[in-house]
Amino acid sequence: MSHIDVTKVGSRSVERVADGSVLRVGTLNLASGRGPAGAVLPADRIARAVAGLDVDVLAVQEVDAAQPRSGSTDQAALVAGALDAVDWRFVPTVAGTPSPVRSWSPVEHLLHGPGDEPREPHYGVALVSRRPVLAWSVLPLGGGRGRLPVRATDPRTGRPRWWWVPDEPRVAVAARLAGLTVVGTHLSFAPPTALRQLRAIHRWAAGLPGPVVLAGDLNLPGGLPARLLGGVPLVRTATFPGHDPRVQLDHLVSLGASPAGPGEAVGLDVGDHRALVAPVRGGG
Repeated sequence: MSHIDVTKVGSRSVERVADGSVLRVGTLNLASGRGPAGAVLPADRIARAVAGLDVDVLAVQEVDAAQPRSGSTDQAALVAGALDAVDWRFVPTVAGTPSPVRSWSPVEHLLHGPGDEPREPHYGVALVSRRPVLAWSVLPLGGGRGRLPVRATDPRTGRPRWWWVPDEPRVAVAARLAGLTVVGTHLSFAPPTALRQLRAIHRWAAGLPGPVVLAGDLNLPGGLPARLLGGVPLVRTATFPGHDPRVQLDHLVSLGASPAGPGEAVGLDVGDHRALVAPVRGGG
């Protein structure tokens, strides 16, 4: 079931976006704030890395809130502050700390925004906007039964070993601006499940005020997401792994929005993917 939270804005703000002006939309897999060496960075370094992005709306994946591993930082609020955002929402998908030994559990997909203090560890996705947001909505996507092999340290022995990590619940969050709706998501690592989730987003997006841009780590390669959505890829370039990208897993796909120039991949000092940014023209 969708959850909608309406935010009121003044008429002058609406006119500023609805006049067909250009908005820069982006996506970033934050990887819980990990840097190139794999360690979680201090909050100030994360903020400095993200602040350099020239973006009006940013979809963020793998976001921590009150996690011990990342200094109990509210990373959605941190990114929003670094970008001077006027509005943002964090949508937790699991409670607890994701790990190979599954110390987390699914949660109800509620929106957390400015003024909300996380009281327990959560992990999920966020959408951050420098433009006023008229309404927020959420689409739960569920998870899959697939498991991903991950090599990590066994906390009982201190030695590395292979773990079969279960899939986690996924979600899409939409921010309706005047003249454009941006949908952010992080799809399953299991391709059949990711395809099912992408089709669900396609059906959902058809009922959202258009035009629409889908932004996120879709875990699907190359031009496949745009073809399945019948949309236009705004950036075509490898994004993963961030230090030496060989495959495009991160996407910005236009569903009716007019490209306003070339998009680009941006290497940052945080996250394990390249960020993507592209300009689009909002509808009148």
